[in-house]
Amino acid sequence: MGQIPQNTHTLFVDAFLQNNRLDHVSQVMGYHKTYLDHFLKTQNFILRGDGPLPYDYRHYIAIMAAGRHQCSYLITLQKQEFLLQRGDPNWLKGLEHIPAKLRNLNDINKILAHRPWLLNKSHIEKLTKGKDSWSLAEVVHAIVILAHFHSLSSFVFSCGLNQELDQLASGYQYHSDTTVTTKTNSNKTKPKDIPIVDPSAEPPEWKTTSTTPPSPTEPEVGISTLMQRMKTLSEQQPECKPEELAKRFESIESQSAEIGAVGTQPESTPADISCYVEDAGFMYIDFAKRGDSQDITTFRVQDYSWDDHGYSLVNRLYNDVGNLLDDKFRTAYNLTYYTMGSRTDVDTTRFRRAIWYYIQCLFGIRHDDYDYGEINALLERALKAFIKSATCYPDRVTKKEYDRVLREFHYSEKVHVNLMVLESRMQAELLYALRTVNRYMTN
Repeated sequence: MGQIPQNTHTLFVDAFLQNNRLDHVSQVMGYHKTYLDHFLKTQNFILRGDGPLPYDYRHYIAIMAAGRHQCSYLITLQKQEFLLQRGDPNWLKGLEHIPAKLRNLNDINKILAHRPWLLNKSHIEKLTKGKDSWSLAEVVHAIVILAHFHSLSSFVFSCGLNQELDQLASGYQYHSDTTVTTKTNSNKTKPKDIPIVDPSAEPPEWKTTSTTPPSPTEPEVGISTLMQRMKTLSEQQPECKPEELAKRFESIESQSAEIGAVGTQPESTPADISCYVEDAGFMYIDFAKRGDSQDITTFRVQDYSWDDHGYSLVNRLYNDVGNLLDDKFRTAYNLTYYTMGSRTDVDTTRFRRAIWYYIQCLFGIRHDDYDYGEINALLERALKAFIKSATCYPDRVTKKEYDRVLREFHYSEKVHVNLMVLESRMQAELLYALRTVNRYMTN
């Protein structure tokens, strides 16, 4: 056990007071306290703050979202929260036992989780028309919860937390000298002592250097090489015509389709998860292999962006949640300590941007002013495979594959990469969903 800075300790206390536990997600995010602050504020707001959806609905929607990726960690936590909100225990038997209004969310849930480009106006109309209808505000609230927990599932798996359930002996629980009830002392708990791992240290299970060799088909790109490539890119900065930039995006898109997922697909979905999943066979397919449908084209951010469109729409329909989301996105994207492994004073902007844009490329989203050629220069194939799996097939990610990438990076830096997976993916889902809501409202 180590000592932690007071501001990080305060955030852990906040996490405990919100969740009645210091869960492992908060523990790992504690390596980046500025981000953790925004994450906790956002999650608390969408689950417990003002909003159109009843509290039991919110936690059940979270269960449905986590079910798409078989994330037993989040399902377990949200089932507990659902019961704390006096949700009907019968609902936890599965989708057949919930109101039709909630069941009607299944299509949007599976599409957003795996192929968000398939979402269209008819899905919104199905929810907002007829019996058991949703208001648009309720739809947007549900979409935010779905995107949050789809993306959080990616983080949980990519950090190896799925088996770290709080009821296990290894779980981090709150303890205080005032916890014990006596004849003269009421059973009140003060947020005083929280046993946690020092965020400045490496977690015990990750301290030893990995013995997993890099991929035999491609030599590992070390930090020195990566820094030299970033330096070269910053010095060259050639002017590319729009046509050339488009070709480079298409090249990365097609190459990503040739990169397989790490690990293996689970043989079957456990019964305690499958009861919350409809059409379990519906999974991610590469955007480049979507077929020849003319109505599914590359999502161009210049036509619909978070800053210019999504932010204002979600704010208008759901109680200024856009402010919280925007702060969280910007923090994850801009977060830097100017380090790479043991190197200091490193400008990591290009590396961070390559990761963020590669994640969104996997969903067919293109930033017109970005040179996608930088992705091949800065992200080795093994790292691309890890990012693709964490984003699109999170339940296949294992510690073995985690060890294969970023071998010279500190654990906290790997956590930062996983935070970018979480936030870039969530933003991608919201872009597709909010654009669809906007089309429904205006056409």
